[in-house]
Amino acid sequence: MSSSRLFCTQAAFGVVAAMSLIKPAFSADTVTLYGLLDAGVSYVSNEGGHHNFKFDDGIAVPSFFGLRGVEDLGGGLKAVFDLESQFTFSTGGQIAGGIFGRNAWVGLDSDHFGRITAGNQYDFMNDALTAEGNVPAVLSGGLYVFPTGPFRNFGIPNNPTGWSDWDRTAQEQVHNSVKYVSPSISGFKLGAMYAFGGVAGNFNQGSAKSFGATYNAGNFGAGAAYTEVHYADALDTTIRNWGVGAHYAIGDLHLAADFTTGHNLENGASAYQGSIGGQYYFAPDVSLGTSYTYMKGNAELENAHANQVALTLNYILSKRTQVYLSGVTQHASSGSHPLFEGLFSPNGADASSSQNQSIIRVGMRTAF
Repeated sequence: MSSSRLFCTQAAFGVVAAMSLIKPAFSADTVTLYGLLDAGVSYVSNEGGHHNFKFDDGIAVPSFFGLRGVEDLGGGLKAVFDLESQFTFSTGGQIAGGIFGRNAWVGLDSDHFGRITAGNQYDFMNDALTAEGNVPAVLSGGLYVFPTGPFRNFGIPNNPTGWSDWDRTAQEQVHNSVKYVSPSISGFKLGAMYAFGGVAGNFNQGSAKSFGATYNAGNFGAGAAYTEVHYADALDTTIRNWGVGAHYAIGDLHLAADFTTGHNLENGASAYQGSIGGQYYFAPDVSLGTSYTYMKGNAELENAHANQVALTLNYILSKRTQVYLSGVTQHASSGSHPLFEGLFSPNGADASSSQNQSIIRVGMRTAF
């Protein structure tokens, strides 16, 4: 596999993750500046009843910069930290919670005992599924392709729409958390996380817990994750997610599939989705990614369901930079209104007024 093709594959698998394509090889004591940038123009067929041409960024990959550091403490033990700040090109403003709202953690990493970190960090729905390349959306267009669908009544507190990223695979931060990840043993890794709620008199409110397991051997990998979040809202809303996924590479073809769920214990809303996708390299600098997703809600979500298909053509300009043309379309059940991840107007104002919604996008992304 050529170096250009390797970059493209890794960039896809790390679309909203730790980004293996730009992970530096640390020496004894280092601090590294790194990041990803993405910008382009999108056409939305039906956004609140109207079509729309819009400048949009952070779609194929999130736009952010970060500082990652390591200090060698001897005996296979290192002090590590990671600070990431996500922003938008359209205004230059910060998103994902402000400065270093994307990631802000510090910890210890041992060759023998694993890694323990504390701060603002992602749960294992990201770490075991998205970051490991087990989510088809990373092969076929990025943020627009992650499941959202016609689930207006899901009821996630402090959420841009109330149901955006209901399965947590497009990356959701967990504040005030402590995370442990074991070393790799014959390809297996296990992890656990707990977030302290910080609510006086109520140990449970505002807390979260997450668990994950991954296995990697050559061209094959798989992961499983569970997350439970107790929101500090007036309803004491609790949402549970679990999911499984896998990926496999066969020469120039890279495949991935996943199945994820979300359940709001407060209002009974529940949904699941299954996705399958792949990316094929026609040449060292040209690839085509595609995916199919089926989403289904229960009675509390009006039994809504949707079918979604995505396609992305990538052309690699260099080891760091590529341009792309992508399209995604979603068809929802009668009486339902589809919505793509990344369209974030409050209360779902960007949802389609019909059963259909489509996006065509031209963009460019680069890494540093």
